[in-house]
Amino acid sequence: MAKKTSREGMTVVITGASSGFGKGVARQLAAEGANVVLAARRTALIEALAEELGPRAIAVTTDVSKEEDVAHLFEQALSAFGKIDVWINNAGIGAIGPFTDIPTNDLKRVIEVNVKGVINGSHFALRHFKETKKGILVNLGSVTSEIAFPYYAGYSSSKHAVAGLGAALNEEMRLEGYEDIHVCTVMPWATDTPWFIHTGNYTGHAAEMKPMDDPQIVIDAIIGLIDKPQESVAVGAKSKASVLSSHLMPGTTESANAKFVQKVIQDAPPMEPNPGSLYEPMEAGSEVEGGLRERMKQEKRS
Repeated sequence: MAKKTSREGMTVVITGASSGFGKGVARQLAAEGANVVLAARRTALIEALAEELGPRAIAVTTDVSKEEDVAHLFEQALSAFGKIDVWINNAGIGAIGPFTDIPTNDLKRVIEVNVKGVINGSHFALRHFKETKKGILVNLGSVTSEIAFPYYAGYSSSKHAVAGLGAALNEEMRLEGYEDIHVCTVMPWATDTPWFIHTGNYTGHAAEMKPMDDPQIVIDAIIGLIDKPQESVAVGAKSKASVLSSHLMPGTTESANAKFVQKVIQDAPPMEPNPGSLYEPMEAGSEVEGGLRERMKQEKRS
């Protein structure tokens, strides 16, 4: 029988913990004994999750785009548990559709959360890690960190930035001699989480991608980086194959992918334009899975 992993005494900060990968990671790490600090805008959801996980979990309402919120998150984590061992910048949003159809404020909001939010979290985490001489920072990138996705221009650019930030920070850690500080970038394929429910959507069609991965493989990859840090990891067969193809045949890969994305959007059911949860959190989409695979199965039958 495999020995159960024990993370007694480890403290992990997780942004975007109200649903999706963040919620799944929090549940698994708490079950393994870690202290978990749950950050998200949806206060009721993270408070309910903290109650579910027990005394080693605390909830801190946080909009990662606001430095003062991230400062408060950092302070609350240290006040509750004395140190931080792992910081996971998981919170992220999107706005999809033709670039010129998406309001510029929506595009800016994507950058505020996905780039500024990661910078905010990384800044507080790395300053602490330098003091303790160790720590693991995990930033959520995407397959779009490597491959340009049309109609995902704001999101794709934000995830390119996350990958670039991680690469630069790792070089800094090496130059400064911090051998036990690691910056990891995770690059999943489109995954069946509430992200597609929450995204701003100006495509004229329901937000979806085919085929979609199970969130658990990404949750496992994120947690795996705590045990074996890597600078960058593509998660799942589709992401790995796409990234490899982009390195071997960049032009062909970009062109084929662009046509595929366009077809997926055009084949999806009609939907009115909406800003999703860009500015205000929404009640829908509060679990690890988003239920999109089942919805797409039903669409195929009809």
